[in-house]
Amino acid sequence: MGEVCLLALLSRNNARLQSDNIALGPCQLLNNPDEEGYQDAMRSLFASLLLALAISASPAAASCYADYKAKRDNPLRLHYGIIELDDAYCPDKSAARPEIARRIAVDNWKLLAVQSIFGADGLKEREASAGRFYLRF
Repeated sequence: MGEVCLLALLSRNNARLQSDNIALGPCQLLNNPDEEGYQDAMRSLFASLLLALAISASPAAASCYADYKAKRDNPLRLHYGIIELDDAYCPDKSAARPEIARRIAVDNWKLLAVQSIFGADGLKEREASAGRFYLRF
């Protein structure tokens, strides 16, 4: 019985061995899901994994930017803006157009044109022109 408990504890397996046809009896396994400590440890591990995933995904999220022109009707208003885009929309303007249109439509703006797609090095020179629409959406 002692060997089975030791093997179960070392392997952190909460099931008895398939070749064993007797119950483990008083042997308590370390990962007993009925214990509160196990559930707290799992919550902590899950939260840590989520945090690590969020941190690792953040830097790669924005790899390009686009400048665009948009309008609103009644009364007619126009604006020039800069928007941050994910990798999937960076190859060309036609890939970025639907995403930009969707995001600016939240404030009832209609996309007129995507001027260009550029990297972080082009942000500074366009910031003044975009004004309040600089990285707004």
